[in-house]
Amino acid sequence: MKRIVVDKVVINIGVGKSGEPIEKAKKALLELTGQQPAVRGAKKTVRDFGIHKGEPIGAIVTMRRAPAIEFLKRIVAAKKNTLKASSFDGFGNISVGIHEHIDIPGTKYNPDIGIFGMDVNVTLSRPGYRIARKSRKSAKIGKEHRINKEEAMEFFRQQYGAKVE
Repeated sequence: MKRIVVDKVVINIGVGKSGEPIEKAKKALLELTGQQPAVRGAKKTVRDFGIHKGEPIGAIVTMRRAPAIEFLKRIVAAKKNTLKASSFDGFGNISVGIHEHIDIPGTKYNPDIGIFGMDVNVTLSRPGYRIARKSRKSAKIGKEHRINKEEAMEFFRQQYGAKVE
């Protein structure tokens, strides 16, 4: 029951404006992951940036199971097998930024798409975490069963050969 697994990998590209940049970001995510991305709208209006509430400003893909693990291997390789300790939170999640999506191994530059930066968020879990998410008779996960920062860092060292600094 203490075995740690990758629950999901969420890839987000925020472009800040709707129209053609969103379409290019969607194509970049589709090319990278093989999954159809969803469009995310602005949470509130910001006049200084010309953004209106509900206007599409980002694209997102959630990957699970084997495709998520394979994509995560490519992300760790893009970060040169080095992750920052500050990227881990207290609950066993990690967030890393990729400056250019063409840094990811196996990705070629496409002039029709351009270059995008992205945020990659990884959620780790253990067997039994479903108890907190289910709708009927949900319960809290005990302190001993939660994944802490040190366990998450050790997981990445063992599974992906990453150095955590």
